[in-house]
Amino acid sequence: MSNQQTVTARPAGRPRSEKAEKAIIEATLDLIAEGMGVSELSIEAIAARAGVGKTTIYRRWANKEELVADALSTLKRPVPPLPGSSVRDDLIALVDSMSSDADTRNRRVMNIAMSEADRYPRLMERFVKRAIEPRRKAVLGVIERGIATGELRSDLDPHLALAMIQGTMMYLNKWGPGLGLGLDPDVGARVVDAILDGLAP
Repeated sequence: MSNQQTVTARPAGRPRSEKAEKAIIEATLDLIAEGMGVSELSIEAIAARAGVGKTTIYRRWANKEELVADALSTLKRPVPPLPGSSVRDDLIALVDSMSSDADTRNRRVMNIAMSEADRYPRLMERFVKRAIEPRRKAVLGVIERGIATGELRSDLDPHLALAMIQGTMMYLNKWGPGLGLGLDPDVGARVVDAILDGLAP
C-alpha cells in the first residue's frame, strides 16, 4: 500500500515544480520588460512577483545571472525541423523561426538585458550557449551543405554568409517595425532570396 502511495504521489509533485519554474521565468521577464535592468533586478523582487520563496529559486539557479540567462533563452524558439529539400527552403525555415521571436515584449526585454551584456559576461556566455549557438550551427550547417552540393558559390566564406543572415534578422527584429519594414509572414523568403542573389553560383 505504501508503494502505491509513493507511485501516485510523484506525478502530483511535478506539475507544481513546473508551475513554479514557469512563474519564476515569467516574473523575471516581466520585471525586465517593465524597465528593471539586470543590475537592479533582485532574487527578492523575482520571488515576490512569482509568489514563491527565495529558496525555491535557489534550488533551481545558483545566482541571478543564471536565472536571467535561462529566462532570456525562453524567448528564442528551438531550431525548427528543416525540410531538407534545398538550401533556400532550409534557410527560410531558420529565418522564419528568428522572426517569430520579435514581438514587442521580447524586443523590449532583449534590448534592456543586452544593454548590460558587457557587465555580465557569464550571463551572456550561458545565454549564447543555450539560445544562440544551436541556431548558429544550424545555419552554418545549411550553408556548408550548399557549398558542397553546388547550390552556393564554391569560394563562399560560410561565416560571412552566416553573419549576413543573422545580422539582417537582428536589424529587422530591433529596428524593422519602427522603420515601417515590418516582419510580415514572407520576411523569411524575402531576406533569404535577397542574400542568395549574392551567394548563388
